Amino acid sequence: MTHYLDHAATTPMLPQVVDAVADAMRHAGNASSLHASGRAARRAVEESRERIAGALGSRPADIIFTSGGTEADNLAVKGGWWARRAADANRTGLLVSAIEHHAVLDQAHWLAEAEGAAVDYLPVDEAGRLDLDAVKQRLAGDASDVALISVMWANNEVGTIQPIGDLVALAAEYGIPVHTDAVQAVGQIPVDFDASGVDALTLTSHKLGGPFGVGALVARRDFAMRPLLHGGGQERDVRSGTLDVPGIVGFAVAVEEAIADQPRLAARLTALRDRLVAGVVAEVPDAIYNGDPVERLPGNAHLRFPGCEGDALLMLLDARGVECSTGSACNAGVPQPSHVLLAMGASEPDARSSLRFSLGHTSTDADVDALIAAIGPVVERARAASNFGRSA
Repeated sequence: MTHYLDHAATTPMLPQVVDAVADAMRHAGNASSLHASGRAARRAVEESRERIAGALGSRPADIIFTSGGTEADNLAVKGGWWARRAADANRTGLLVSAIEHHAVLDQAHWLAEAEGAAVDYLPVDEAGRLDLDAVKQRLAGDASDVALISVMWANNEVGTIQPIGDLVALAAEYGIPVHTDAVQAVGQIPVDFDASGVDALTLTSHKLGGPFGVGALVARRDFAMRPLLHGGGQERDVRSGTLDVPGIVGFAVAVEEAIADQPRLAARLTALRDRLVAGVVAEVPDAIYNGDPVERLPGNAHLRFPGCEGDALLMLLDARGVECSTGSACNAGVPQPSHVLLAMGASEPDARSSLRFSLGHTSTDADVDALIAAIGPVVERARAASNFGRSA
């Protein structure tokens, strides 16, 4: 039997989402066409837009459909930075946290190398929490060059929740827009777009029990962007391309269900997570809990196992039917230590010795029990193999 503890990578589709997608796939129609089938497809898209906006506390016009979180992040960061630089050539600054998902970090690197962006990587503390004093110092020195700030709402690896409200209030003093990657936050903690004050927010379907390949950038109408894609001018003329109507319909169902169920699910996952951590530490007393112990996602348990290689632990657990990860699924197979843990002050060996266990709507006590039963022997075997390699 498989025990799936990798919901931060993706979470299984909700049955009602499967039904909604299957029903939508039975109907032909391009949402840009003017005939009856096209109008029906457009109606399905706009109804979905309204449902997502209602669940997120935004306006329907704020919702821009994309192929997922990576595209939405790129549209916000690249598109937003390009628009502000075009309006004011002095606005070359881009501020991002040092622990962003690579969908933000890699484009920041690219903008610096290819477009001359002046990128500041904002530091975090040992719990992965943004250093607001460093942000204040950067802006107090000279904020006139800053085009955009991008800080994720909750970290995808260690689960630390960021002080987005405080950041937005600080940025507003200088008239700087804020984008947040809320891919991990939506559905796990309360997220209200209008109340948050952020200018743009990323979410994606497959983290919420929806289909792959669809997501959204929620962006205020006054958040100017240059498009990444040129073509038919769909989605406020910043995201051209034929809309995936079945995917969007399923996405809307997933968003509504996840947000409506968020308080109940968060309470259940918090209890499961706390039992998981206590059980693992009882079996491996020197295991270390990474991330903020309080301000963290309810479904995230990130643990360091000194003397082990994370990849070895993952494979040994997988052989026992327990599935987890060493970090972001987008970096799986990349032989590098976690940039998140390094930014939090971990040494390279420590950054390589951690595992992420993430819980979701299908998680059960049996999943946690399976991990607790397996972790002691697995860590012992991984440490023995690591010591053998050193002696060799």
